[in-house]
Amino acid sequence: MPELAHRLDDIEPFRVMAILARARALEAEGRDIIHLEVGEPDFATPAPIVEAGIAALRAGHTHYTPALGLPALRQAIARYYGERYGVDLRAGRIAVTPGASGGLLLAMAALFDPDDEVLLADPGYPCNRHFARVVEAKAKAIAVGPDTGYQLTAERVAEHWGPHTRGVLLANPANPTGSVLKADALRAIHAVVRAKGGWLLVDEIYHELIYEGGEPSAAGLGDDVVVINSFSKYFLMTGWRLGWLVLPEALVPAIDKLAQNLFLAAPTVAQHAALAALLPATRSLLEARKAELKERRDYLLPELQRLGFVIPTQPAGAFYIYADCRRFDDDSERFAERLLLETGVAITPGTDFGESAGQGHVRFAYTAQLPRLRQAVARMEAWLR
Repeated sequence: MPELAHRLDDIEPFRVMAILARARALEAEGRDIIHLEVGEPDFATPAPIVEAGIAALRAGHTHYTPALGLPALRQAIARYYGERYGVDLRAGRIAVTPGASGGLLLAMAALFDPDDEVLLADPGYPCNRHFARVVEAKAKAIAVGPDTGYQLTAERVAEHWGPHTRGVLLANPANPTGSVLKADALRAIHAVVRAKGGWLLVDEIYHELIYEGGEPSAAGLGDDVVVINSFSKYFLMTGWRLGWLVLPEALVPAIDKLAQNLFLAAPTVAQHAALAALLPATRSLLEARKAELKERRDYLLPELQRLGFVIPTQPAGAFYIYADCRRFDDDSERFAERLLLETGVAITPGTDFGESAGQGHVRFAYTAQLPRLRQAVARMEAWLR
């Protein structure tokens, strides 16, 4: 076989997928497994969205859309920013993408040349650094912890900005920590990046899952920010593979050109279905699901602390709890494997999310119903003691 591309040496597989495969194999053997490992809501896509997708199929909407997306959906997303955040956006600044991942890949390809440096937080979502590697840029992970709320700060960005740094990627809220950047902290980081002449990219795929209060979208900072969002998490459309970008005007032609070449367009049926996701009636259903997630967090967080896990800051968004497990085992992969095999509770080792503290941390996704969370706590309590 000819040699594979060397970039693959720097791209790690998801450890959580190995955990999931092991969990599925145990289920096939008859074991009862409680899944707290995969970052996917357990709720089905709301009926109005499903019905809109079916109607689109029956109406024959099965052909390509323009590369930047269905015009009606781009307009609907722009209206959503006006109604939800008070941000006046032209629909032409919206690009509909095959998931948020497709959007981030487009942005990375448009903004960064080989050896350009992108600053991001550690711990953080691993694909972000891998996307940088795919376009031959370099992800520079900056260790963050409870002292900064598991987020980058303007001071950290300025300190780590080097001669090859071209941008900063933030996640608000963040995976795996559920941490949220407050408006003043976000503005301060933006000011540093703007002064340095770089790009600010903000991943907001969990932004509608902030449980206390509300934070403004980075789309309101100015027209020099790239915002990545998705219909997957809050809108419960993970398998529909649909996301979007809010772009600076000057970047739109480049993203259009890249989208035409890389994947032509996002899934047409999913785009028609997403029009229903933004309707007020659907939003009321989604808010009810959000309330359920908050209830789960409010149960699981104190229970994990009672069991002995150290969680120094309350996760304010998403549906994750990032916990220090060193009281029990300083090897998070070993701990997660033993927990799965001996109790049937599947969680994610922190090594999936970075190098700074991953070995001593694990992630719990509260994407199971409350009775199952109670079962998981009972199993862990008996096992740990």
